[in-house]
Amino acid sequence: MSKVDGALQYVRHFSKFGRSFRIQKQHPHLQRSESVKPQKAIPALEIASRNLSSFQTQLLIFRQLFDHISSTYTYLLACPRTKECVLVDPVLAQAKRDFQITQDLGLSIKYSVNTHMHADHITGTGYLRVLSGCKTVISKASGADADIHVQEDDEIAFGTQKLKVLSTPGHTNGCVTYYSPEQGVAFTGDALLIRGCGRTDFQEGNPRTLYRSVHEKIFRLPTATLLFPAHDYKGLTCTTVDEESRLNPRLSKTEDQFVKIMNNLNLDYPKQIDRALPANKVCGVYDIPQNP
Repeated sequence: MSKVDGALQYVRHFSKFGRSFRIQKQHPHLQRSESVKPQKAIPALEIASRNLSSFQTQLLIFRQLFDHISSTYTYLLACPRTKECVLVDPVLAQAKRDFQITQDLGLSIKYSVNTHMHADHITGTGYLRVLSGCKTVISKASGADADIHVQEDDEIAFGTQKLKVLSTPGHTNGCVTYYSPEQGVAFTGDALLIRGCGRTDFQEGNPRTLYRSVHEKIFRLPTATLLFPAHDYKGLTCTTVDEESRLNPRLSKTEDQFVKIMNNLNLDYPKQIDRALPANKVCGVYDIPQNP
């Protein structure tokens, strides 16, 4: 991302006449705003290539943060009224950065949550708990330690906002998606990536289970729902239910075709798996820095 792109701020506005986007481009040498109504037909990669890394409405403050080593996205969501916030899938190496951002914005971290027990990086939830006193959250099915364990239909409330828990196993048996019906956004973890999905060959993964999770849970959300994954390796930031149901090269196929693809990936194991899994099983409080 260039310095100019990093300075852009995208603000979503909702009206009784339908959803529209006001794109406020803020830069030391540029300030311009325009209103854009999305077209009925969404061209390939129109949404996926759009940078929605930062926006604020009267109802929600949003930041999409990135860890370059693990290509992991962390999401900060906050209620502007109460200043309570949630961090989704924080990375230990970036926990100080994330905490500082909340301080800069005058926010209080209420929850630090994981979509699943990660194998490619150590979660920052435990360290953020040390720094802020927040509660840590992960699914009950993950088998990992946390202050709060969630399952299907549970809700995580922060201020006037809430995230609904959808059980979406398959990448691991403990994967969940966090969905905000009010804002029309979902955080899919590794269950669904932009034009891809998480692997299914370890941590009790199962390709049939993943296929059904995506098709029966995520793809049944409203088609305009914005989907934010836990990873991206090509510089894309978000997608939609409509795009992925039509264009995902794996999950747009039949279930049997998908299973065959996933069973023949032959991927190397994540480099940090031997450190990440033991640490993440105890909420990332393994090898954390001793001096906040």
